[in-house]
Amino acid sequence: MPASEGADNRRNGGARAAAGASAELLELLHEAARRAASDVHLVSGYPPTFRVHGKLESVGEQLLEPQVLQSMVRSLAPGRLDGSRSQRAGDSSVSIVHNGTTCRFRANVYLSQNQWCACLRHITTEIPSFEWLGFPEELAAALVSYNNGLVIITGVTGSGKSATLAALIALLRHSGQHHVLTVEEPIEYVHPPGAGGIVTQREVGRDVDSFADGLKYGLRQDPDVILVGEIRDRETAQMALSAAETGHLIFTTLHTRDAKGALTRLVDLFPHDSQDDLRKQLAMSLRSVVTQHLLPSAVAGEKRVLALEVLHASSQVQAAIRAGKIETIESAIQTGKRGGMLMLDDDLQRLVRAGRITAEIARRFAKEPESITANARTW
Repeated sequence: MPASEGADNRRNGGARAAAGASAELLELLHEAARRAASDVHLVSGYPPTFRVHGKLESVGEQLLEPQVLQSMVRSLAPGRLDGSRSQRAGDSSVSIVHNGTTCRFRANVYLSQNQWCACLRHITTEIPSFEWLGFPEELAAALVSYNNGLVIITGVTGSGKSATLAALIALLRHSGQHHVLTVEEPIEYVHPPGAGGIVTQREVGRDVDSFADGLKYGLRQDPDVILVGEIRDRETAQMALSAAETGHLIFTTLHTRDAKGALTRLVDLFPHDSQDDLRKQLAMSLRSVVTQHLLPSAVAGEKRVLALEVLHASSQVQAAIRAGKIETIESAIQTGKRGGMLMLDDDLQRLVRAGRITAEIARRFAKEPESITANARTW
């Protein structure tokens, strides 16, 4: 086993080397790597299916038989297929070496109509550059320049949030002056030693019981920057905000479609009678919210294109949060363009003008599709 693959497996407690995977699964994973698929879907009664540049592609016409699929799942998650089926879903990972490069896949196995299925997400081992991501370097520099506070990267599942966070941590390491603590489920991008500063990566379920515990105990480990893989509950949200208030820079993610939704979701994690205090705390702690959308390219076969909405915590934004007037956030973004804020529709129009996406795609994702239509006629 190559040294890099061994390191990957040691980092990920649930990881299984290629030797543990079934022959059928290995063949599919190599094909997924060849096609640059982001996801592999294994569902009984369907052919194996890849997601390539956001679109589903069947692998041949032969349907997956339950016994073949069960063999694949058993090789991913030994012990999961017990008689009681008390655990109906679980996570693991698997690594292969494809053309000399280690490829890691995060796997989720689950039951559907009493049949085992699996979904595997390809995790790139190399931390991507901002240029490859399509993420503005000036924005990245601004996000890592904060001394403290909360930075939220939000977007739907599969919008590249983890890749952006990995690139931001890599940028932070250039100064060599930070201890970065990450709490992730699972660890996706491994930050190797020796690249500047210290990065301590902890995996929920292996190194720590929960995101909240990772934060709680992490504050005793002298971190400068803490990456919380996702805020899912009230306790994690409260600890993240408190850590941001006490001088730490906190990066985290939420699953929402825009900045306004991210703020609303954070507040709604708390009981109604405590939301006023929470809004005051959020107004003081928040630094930026970046919303990501990965859109189909206008050029068939090319990787998806990143579109952004950017909110910075200006005085107008802070006042809106404190007053509970989240509906005015978009107006604040509009008036804050000179300060680096960005409306999603403006970024969509930029991408259409550059020929990166089609006007049809822009209208589908725009908040005001009619404005895209009107402007498209003049391009």
